[in-house]
Amino acid sequence: MSRIILMNLVRFIMLIFLQVFLLKNVALYDLSTPYLYILFILLLPFETPNIVLFILAFLLGLTIDMFYDTPGLHAAASTVLALVRVMFISITVQKDGFDNEPEPTLSIMGFRWFFTYALVLTLFHHFFLFNLEVFRITEIQYTLSRFLLSSIFTVFLILVSGLLFFRRKER
Repeated sequence: MSRIILMNLVRFIMLIFLQVFLLKNVALYDLSTPYLYILFILLLPFETPNIVLFILAFLLGLTIDMFYDTPGLHAAASTVLALVRVMFISITVQKDGFDNEPEPTLSIMGFRWFFTYALVLTLFHHFFLFNLEVFRITEIQYTLSRFLLSSIFTVFLILVSGLLFFRRKER
C-alpha cells in the first residue's frame, strides 16, 4: 500500500514539474496547449475512494492554478474530470473485474479501453476548462478549436507516455 502511495506522490510531483516547466511554454499557434497533468487523475488506482479522488483532483488543479495564475480554473476542471472519471469507470468496468488490475493503465486495460477512457475524460476536462476561461458566445469558434486541438495534443501525449512506460500484462 505504501508503494502505491509513494508511486502516486512521485507521479504527482513529476507531472506538475513537467507541466509547469516544459509544457506551459508549448503552444502551437496559440490554439493547442497540452495539459498532461490530468494523467495523474487518470492513472489513480480504481480503489481510490471518491472523496480522496476529488480532494486530490482539486489540489492538483489548485497547484497548476498557482503556476498558471488562473484562480480556480484548473481546480474546477480537474474536479469535473474526477467526477467524469467516477462515472466512466462505474459504467465501463465491472466491479469484480478489476480485483487483479489495480489501476487504469494502458498496459493493464488495453489500448482500446484506455484510448476511449483518455479521450472522453480529456474532452470533458478541456471543454470545461476552455469554456470557463473564455466564457463568451462571440468567442465560440476560437474556444471550440482550442478545445479540440488541445484535446488531441493532450491525448497524443498521454498515449505516448503510456507506450513509453508500457509493461506487458502477464497472464
